[in-house]
Amino acid sequence: MKKLLTFILLAIGIIPIVAQEKKPTLMILPSDNWCTQRYFTTTYQDQGTTVRVPDYKLAFQEDTELGGVIGKIGAMLTDLGYSLKDCEQEIKNISIRTAEDNVMMSKTSGASLVESPLDMLKRRTKSDIIIQLGWQVNRENQGKSVTFTLEAFDAYTSKRIATATGTSEPSTDIIPRMLERTVQSYIRDFDRQMDNYFRDLRRHGREIVLAVRCWDSWENDLETEYDGEELTDCIQQWMRDNTVDSSFNLTDGTESFAQFEQVRIPFFDSKGNAMDARAFATSLRKYLQQEPYHITSKVLVRGLGEAIIVLGEK
Repeated sequence: MKKLLTFILLAIGIIPIVAQEKKPTLMILPSDNWCTQRYFTTTYQDQGTTVRVPDYKLAFQEDTELGGVIGKIGAMLTDLGYSLKDCEQEIKNISIRTAEDNVMMSKTSGASLVESPLDMLKRRTKSDIIIQLGWQVNRENQGKSVTFTLEAFDAYTSKRIATATGTSEPSTDIIPRMLERTVQSYIRDFDRQMDNYFRDLRRHGREIVLAVRCWDSWENDLETEYDGEELTDCIQQWMRDNTVDSSFNLTDGTESFAQFEQVRIPFFDSKGNAMDARAFATSLRKYLQQEPYHITSKVLVRGLGEAIIVLGEK
């Protein structure tokens, strides 16, 4: 009887641990608006077009409040069970790797890589959530108040999944502590919004975009038949077999192009590794190498949530 009672007590203690779901990983960044207002921006060329984007490295180097604010909000989220990736440290690592990427070119056309600073952060760190934080200081008779905006985005799809905004009581305290007290009042609801979103993803899969294209040097196309079925139909069948609940939409397609959107992929592959758009597209690439297709193809990625397979050669 004593052994039975001990077993029951152990089981009761274990159940909550087993039932807990692992929280997603996240990274906190200053918002685009915050960077623009303080002139922490830079430009880069995207196929001949000048694009203005936040300069996160400059923001961390020159703003005296940013590191403290992100540290305090990060501590709140860590206490709630989230795994936090250090944005400032990742930016330092990316600066080292950028020199290598700048000399990397396509084997066939000699084209260079095009990637925004945010895309680089997403790809390098593989966070589930990007949290953007912005605030402004209001001058008042009793001192100053701070208005903040906290927004969470799915790193794979850039969808906004949670929002919190509020204003502190007037104070003479330093900005990081004022923000910490104010955000504390909203953090539980913010956590609930993110938790609801990721519970849905665990049930229905991550959402990515997958495009299939053809090199103009390839003698075949997506209308070429294999065992009596056009290649587009064969790819769609593979998608049904490998997506969660066969969830995807073929939103556009020609003989040389197919665009799949709202593609729901598993969180993990058969080996327990985290699944992203590249991993999913690579599985399709390997499938198309087999009988009866024998198609050589190349996988290109845009961040974590979009991949392109180009058929015909590497």
